Amino acid sequence: MNKRLVILGAGESGVGSAILGMSKGFDVFVSDFGTIKENYKQELISKEIAFEEDQHTESLILNADMVMKSPGIPDNSPIVVKLIDRQIPVISEIEFAAKYTSAKTICITGSNGKLQLQL
Repeated sequence: MNKRLVILGAGESGVGSAILGMSKGFDVFVSDFGTIKENYKQELISKEIAFEEDQHTESLILNADMVMKSPGIPDNSPIVVKLIDRQIPVISEIEFAAKYTSAKTICITGSNGKLQLQL
């Protein structure tokens, strides 16, 4: 049985993480509390990745083996607090992606953007 990867946030890094997770054999579900941009929805649909928007359905999220959280979602948001209380690992997209590369990386994060260099 495939491990369940839930991705909170369906922006560029969330959709990219969903595609990577699917390619690595995870059962992927994407949840965004807001409206997903049309181009990202179409990408999820074309890859047959399950998703929801405008809500976080607990029954679809709290059964995760691992959660990749968008950096825009606060650590004290109700769904993240529930995940932590259940000891479900919550990681960043950079932490998730780093598991699948052997390249040396320099990762710079911040509220105004992200940069990852592979050397």
